[in-house]
Amino acid sequence: MNIFAIGDLHLPGGDNKPMDVFGAHWEGHFSRIAQDWQEKVSQEDLVLIPGDISWAMQLEPALEDLRMIGHLPGKKVILRGNHDYWWCGINRLREVLPENMYAIQNDAMRFGDTVICGTRGWTLPAAGNAEDEKIYSRELIRMELSLSSARKLGGSRLIVMCHYPPLADGGVETRLSELLEAYQVDDAVYGHLHGASLRGAVTGLHGTVRYHCVSCDGLKFKMYRLPGGEAGQANGGEAAENGAHAAL
Repeated sequence: MNIFAIGDLHLPGGDNKPMDVFGAHWEGHFSRIAQDWQEKVSQEDLVLIPGDISWAMQLEPALEDLRMIGHLPGKKVILRGNHDYWWCGINRLREVLPENMYAIQNDAMRFGDTVICGTRGWTLPAAGNAEDEKIYSRELIRMELSLSSARKLGGSRLIVMCHYPPLADGGVETRLSELLEAYQVDDAVYGHLHGASLRGAVTGLHGTVRYHCVSCDGLKFKMYRLPGGEAGQANGGEAAENGAHAAL
């Protein structure tokens, strides 16, 4: 089983939202992703999608986007991003997901010897910002719940999904990254960053955790393969190519 990841798909949610307003490189972006996906991913592989999946505001319009992803090969694991307003109660969502699509929400799932867990995360709070501090602290609690669930599942590899980066710009440690170290996480997959913000992203080993920034524009709309598994090494640093793209 190979493990791929790609985040921030920003599918239209039934409104045909034109993504090229964020730069010409976004035009027809999902067609390019789908073509690369079909060329690289088999039905036995795992694809991690760490949030910002659809612009839809309600679940019903988002289902078309989820079905488009569902028609592609592999087992897909999705996580909520800051733009996924359509994400409803987890039980309801799991009832309507396409076959071979799984939603993570403060819990964990095991696929073979690999355990996937995670939570959305939040922006690192600035000093004195009580609201961001409240949300960030709550996300830390949710992450620890998820990591505790993962520990109970065993497995030989632990992968965390976040939407927001666990590290601050340039790889500065945070309370969240310290939590990942404490639970001996192998890999952390995240997105959220676009354009100039990608310059501060970390992809590679930091401390004892391998970090993977998988925002789709940072990947040039190609699938990112995590190191390990049958395929061996990853993409030769595709995720580290930080083009000056317009931020979402």
